[in-house]
Amino acid sequence: MALRIALYRPEIPPNTGNIARLCVALGAELHIVGEPAFELSEKAARRAGLDYWDKLKLTLHPSWETFSESLDTNSKLYLISTKGKVSYTTPQYGENDVFLFGNETSGLPQEIFQSKIPNGILRIPMEEDCRCLNLSNAVAIIAYEALRQIRRW
Repeated sequence: MALRIALYRPEIPPNTGNIARLCVALGAELHIVGEPAFELSEKAARRAGLDYWDKLKLTLHPSWETFSESLDTNSKLYLISTKGKVSYTTPQYGENDVFLFGNETSGLPQEIFQSKIPNGILRIPMEEDCRCLNLSNAVAIIAYEALRQIRRW
């Protein structure tokens, strides 16, 4: 089993670097959906000090369509968004679940929200005057809750 974290067109290299480090630490897969706003290569990662890049289980998907077609039939896809109505602690997660996060400035596009693929749109509760959390912090919160449930930590 590998936890699967997916980022839709990430824009800020340090956030993606932090998420990649988290994925390595947890044995999770990282999926990049669409074109990131920065160079994604081992050479660029080394320049940024990400010396564990070679240990990362990374899959690049050119588009939402190719990503959604790659999902297993027994996978549940959860969208993580401030637009969600259900707390991330509500679902019972399983080993094949996938968590898709939007980019830092605009989140996920409407076409993804309107597709029939997602099993739920989840949110991380926060105070009303806070617009959103940092992307890498949000991924860490979701990843650890999912693994707490799956591995019974």
